[in-house]
Amino acid sequence: MEEYTLETERLYMRPAHIKDAPFVLELLNTPKWISYIGDRNVRTEEDAVQYITSKMLPQFEEKQFGNYMVIRKEDHKLIGCCGLYDREGIEGVDIGFAFLPSYEGKGYAFESASKVIQYGKEVHGIATVSGITVKENTASQRLLEKLGLRFIKMITLSNDTEAVMLYRNTTEHA
Repeated sequence: MEEYTLETERLYMRPAHIKDAPFVLELLNTPKWISYIGDRNVRTEEDAVQYITSKMLPQFEEKQFGNYMVIRKEDHKLIGCCGLYDREGIEGVDIGFAFLPSYEGKGYAFESASKVIQYGKEVHGIATVSGITVKENTASQRLLEKLGLRFIKMITLSNDTEAVMLYRNTTEHA
């Protein structure tokens, strides 16, 4: 039986494994990921393994939190990812989420993000949670607001040319 780090009513969440490479390849090449998050040049399963080992796993090793794979309980299907990221240029941690198109609009992102934020506060003492999104991604803006984050300002992260909208929780409880 697989070990899960977090659980909600409908979902399990756990750190990524190398075996998730086919899913990561599919997710990172969805049209919304490429338009709203950016093309990560992951074109093969080998690229996906490299992405998991270089981008997803190191933060878990260092901070004990990061990107969680989101699995639907009813059929144990990988449907997306959600996590807290220690991103340069952002105060506190950044909440991020992405789901395969067929699982969008069903409340999975809110359910998983709420749990990840709660876990961050309760287990790691994370009081400040930020979120970033591009102006065109109104669904992410609505979700960030539903999670209790509010728009602060436009920022440009290092190594990026496009400004993104910065959101942050305004009622910080330790």
